[in-house]
Amino acid sequence: MLKRLINAVTLLVKKKITIKLKMATRRTARHTIEETDIGEDSFPHVPLTSRRRQEEEPESDDRGLKGDYSNVAVLMFLYILQGIPLGVAGSVPMLLQSRGVSYKEQAIFSFVFWPFSIKLLWAPLVDSLYFSSFGRRKSWLVPIQYLIGVFMMVLSYQVDNLIGNEKNGGGVSVYFLTFIFFMLNFLAATQDIAVDGWALTMLSRRNVGWASTCNSVGQTAGYFLGNILFLALESADFCNKYLRSEPQETGLLTLAGFMFFWGIVFFVTTTLVMILKHEADDPDADSEQGIIDTYKQLVKVISLKPVISYALILLTVKIGFAAADSLTGLKLIEAGMKKETLALFAVPMIPIQIILPLVISKYTAGPTPMDVFLRAMPFRLLMGLVYACMVWISHGVQTSPGVFPVSFYAFILIAYALHQVTLYSMFVSAMAFHAKISDPAIGGTYMTLLNTLSNLGGNWPSTLALWLVDGLTWKSCIGAVGSCEKSAPLDEQCSQHGGACETNMDGYYIESVVLIALGFLWYIWRYKKVKELDRLNVSAWKCS
Repeated sequence: MLKRLINAVTLLVKKKITIKLKMATRRTARHTIEETDIGEDSFPHVPLTSRRRQEEEPESDDRGLKGDYSNVAVLMFLYILQGIPLGVAGSVPMLLQSRGVSYKEQAIFSFVFWPFSIKLLWAPLVDSLYFSSFGRRKSWLVPIQYLIGVFMMVLSYQVDNLIGNEKNGGGVSVYFLTFIFFMLNFLAATQDIAVDGWALTMLSRRNVGWASTCNSVGQTAGYFLGNILFLALESADFCNKYLRSEPQETGLLTLAGFMFFWGIVFFVTTTLVMILKHEADDPDADSEQGIIDTYKQLVKVISLKPVISYALILLTVKIGFAAADSLTGLKLIEAGMKKETLALFAVPMIPIQIILPLVISKYTAGPTPMDVFLRAMPFRLLMGLVYACMVWISHGVQTSPGVFPVSFYAFILIAYALHQVTLYSMFVSAMAFHAKISDPAIGGTYMTLLNTLSNLGGNWPSTLALWLVDGLTWKSCIGAVGSCEKSAPLDEQCSQHGGACETNMDGYYIESVVLIALGFLWYIWRYKKVKELDRLNVSAWKCS
């Protein structure tokens, strides 16, 4: 009798879990937009699925990945390729900083990270225009990846001239460099749209949830190769210290050689995918909704009053974090820390980034996920003060130029880890809220719109913070007659007369204090509104 009772309870629990999982997966987006303020919010996509897949899929299947091993491998590799140009673009600001470019020029280059935040604008075109005989996703994937290969190979011949070798930043062609890398990331974002869609039909119904795993693992691995590994192997100091017996003036890699190599990889692998990989059709997964209908859906969603209120929140909530997120790393490099050392701090953060969402999701699974968001925000704002202290201390703790004590490195690691906790708490709760309010009838469009607004809300404050910091920095010419007012020629004029430009007040600290204060004012202003939106009935978010 007791055994029957236990079996009955177990069966009931399993049914409830299955129902909840089905309800959750129906809310997922076909194309989610990643936050690619690389170095701040780089997160995996929401699992891709289709309604028919979930409804027809058996509740249990013991076959696992049998029959899908090659498909998972292909998807994983496509996402790795996608992460390479993102990683290379993420390494360029550190290279520019070591060459002494101005922060206004850094602000200009920061526009290269915007394509992933606005790809909603052209995603319907990728979904709707294709050659059916060649393949719905291959029609875009193949030419896009060939173009990425061309861009990287051609750029490899010019990138050394574009990025310059002068320590004062005079040899850097920032505008042209920005244009080239913007187009490269535009192509990578378009490739992302195509691969996300192909995942729906490439994997079998029982394994379609693996698409998000391939995305997060693959893109993270690609970014690691293009950013952290490249910066380490490009550094002569790192290679001489750890990889060579005899010191040399250059690292094992150059940016030009690295880009040429991956350009060849793009060409070869794209050709193999085009020839060997067949694209299956799935009318249910690949809906025939027209471009006009998709944009009409967007207009309907944007017209909802709760969405308007929430859009204002998403576009302004990250103002208080802009200085800490966009300037701290560059300021540490300016203080003397080697760019490859700073990049390597991301390695111990990877396990934390994997575990944190799993832990935090337990607290955001309830009816009011934004409660976690509101609790974490003040702590994330205060981390901005910790980061400012870190930069301030970095100038005084060096045992010799560019050499820091182990205790300071430990301080950085602890601060980064605490920052990740606050960052992921806000991110996971926001994603849970998006899944909760998205209208299942147009879930993909709805989710993509919300994530786009969230990403834009992070990009524009960071760009603005980079742009303003030079203007807020006060310098004076010491030891000679001259001026040091925010321009390299004036700095040179001071040095030519035997003087040196000394910073009296760094604009980074001014920005940090002002933006954190604005963040707390925003928190007071929008606290009740966030609570109110979090407690609205789900029907208020649905389109009529």
